[in-house]
Amino acid sequence: MKPWMVLIDRTAVLFLGVAAGAAIGLAFAYGGHPWPEQPTQPEVEAAAEPAPAPVPVEPAKPMPQVAGVECAMPFQQQLLDTLADGGKIRVGVFGDSFGDGLWSALYRQLPANANFQVVKYSQQSTGFTRYASLNIEEHTAQQLAADGPVDIAVISFGANDTQGVMAGAKAARLLSPEWKRVIGERIDGLVRLLRSRGAMVYWVGLPKMRKESFDADISAMNAFYADRMKMLGVPFIDTVPFSVDAGGAYAPYLPDGPEGKRTLIRANDGIHMSMTGYVRITRGLADRIRGYVEAARSFTAQGEPAVQQARAS
Repeated sequence: MKPWMVLIDRTAVLFLGVAAGAAIGLAFAYGGHPWPEQPTQPEVEAAAEPAPAPVPVEPAKPMPQVAGVECAMPFQQQLLDTLADGGKIRVGVFGDSFGDGLWSALYRQLPANANFQVVKYSQQSTGFTRYASLNIEEHTAQQLAADGPVDIAVISFGANDTQGVMAGAKAARLLSPEWKRVIGERIDGLVRLLRSRGAMVYWVGLPKMRKESFDADISAMNAFYADRMKMLGVPFIDTVPFSVDAGGAYAPYLPDGPEGKRTLIRANDGIHMSMTGYVRITRGLADRIRGYVEAARSFTAQGEPAVQQARAS
């Protein structure tokens, strides 16, 4: 095995600690039109929000391993080139309105003064069951063609996908074998596209939901996503443990921060997070991204010959 084939990203430990003074906001509402014969749920658009200012990140406290699958793969050449050229590490966030919240949280935790550029590619009211209105893979290809590649891609979809999908000329019910085939192929296509552009990919699962029936669908969908990511070798970030109380129940308020103060972490819709909540569930992911980048930086510090060897391989 060549020396550049260094295996990385084994830090599957999520961390606690809070960015002091993080504003509570970004209450993005659920935007899903339901599949026929399901109860209609209102679609609420989130107000546009200016790019948030970075906030200090408190030292992380290790927690038991609860997040996702391990990923063992060589450093992506795109990131090695970015580091060798002294450019900013571009982190692209792809998803629906939940992805909007993840973008805002990661923007705060991976600031420009630490040489990161966190870019919002998420779009409200989208999903893998909604290709009639927006083909996510084609749309992502257009975004990357216009903006250039990203070094790291963070994906989160699903809140709009608790419905059936057309499988050819027939309707496939939620999580049926045909539904899994169609949605699985779309997921595979998106991951394949991002990797072909040089990105290291992470998938962020959805948190506990307030409505019991909706939570049952989301839990089953999370399991489907986690299995798919395991097959693809993509780290799946499980956010459920950071959105429930000690008994595993939905909790709008949870202890957070250095003093464990009772803090609002959920939006009023029972689906999305508050801004503090988004920071809470992405804190470990931000730490993993920093660790991945620093490991790659150490590799590039070995000198230009090592990087040239990687480029030629």
